[in-house]
Formats: sequence, C-alpha cells, structure tokens
Amino acid sequence: MNALTDRDLILRARGGNAEAIGELTTRYQTSVFNVCYRMTHERREAEDLAQETFLRVYSRLDLFDLERDFGPWVRRVAANICLNYFETQKPTVEIDDERLADENNQPEAAYETRERSELIRKAIAALPANYRVVVELRHFQELSYDEIAVELNIPVSDVKSHLFRARKILAEKLK
Repeated sequence: MNALTDRDLILRARGGNAEAIGELTTRYQTSVFNVCYRMTHERREAEDLAQETFLRVYSRLDLFDLERDFGPWVRRVAANICLNYFETQKPTVEIDDERLADENNQPEAAYETRERSELIRKAIAALPANYRVVVELRHFQELSYDEIAVELNIPVSDVKSHLFRARKILAEKLK
C-alpha cells in the first residue's frame, strides 16, 4: 500500500478500509509524536496526545479537504490538541538526553550542545500555552502567520504579537 498517495489512502479510509487507516498512521505517527513531544516535553503525555490526535483525525476524516496536504493538517490537529491539553493541565518538563546529538564525538561540544538544548527546551516549555503553540506552528511546522491565524482562529495581529512576546521572553531567559 506504500505506493498509494495520501489522497488515495484518505478515500479508502473514508470507506472504512482499516489498512488505509493503518498506513496513514504509519506515515505520520513520528511527525505527530514530535509535535506533541516538542510542546509537552513529556514522552508519555506526547504518546497519549498523539493517539488522541489520530482518533480525532479519523473521526473527522470526512471533513478533510482533499485539495490540501494531509501532513500539515494532521500536525495542526496535534498542535491544537496539545493547546487544549495545556488549558486543562500544567505541562511538566522532561529532558530526553538520549535524543541529543553528540557533536563530532567531542565530549565538551556534546556537553555544550546538551546544555544549550536543555535551556532552550526549558525556556519554550515555560512559555504560556498560547505563546508556545505559535512558536511550535511558526518555527517547527513552518506555517505562515495567516495559516496560524486560521488554525488558531485568532487575528494575524495576535499571532504576530504572541510571537513577538514569546521571542522576547525566550531572549531574556537565554541571555
């Protein structure tokens, strides 16, 4: 089934084809998990939120516009689910050192990289949820301001304001 396009799989999944649903999940599970993990910084929560993302996606697959790309849509759903989670929970910060790269196998460089990455992740995790989600959508999902505004149902001016304030907070924390 790997030769099928996302569009083909979506059409089959709408018809109840379990293999098509499985293939779509396989194609996007890593990127959805990464969105959830970058936003929550907690592996178990990210796994739960990724699972919830796919449940939501498949329950609303009939609403998906086949003229759009599926990947960005499913990652936006994940970001929205994380945002909803933040409204009800205070996220915790957990650093996964195994995922950090070892720069040229040099202990000093690797240590500095881990330390810098940890500071950045902690600073992003400490942002208010509405700032954290725009940072995720803009810098990790590479959405335009207009796309973020549509996705979050807020004015473009709010998107710009949230990003400006988030960047200012991050700059202060990372001095």
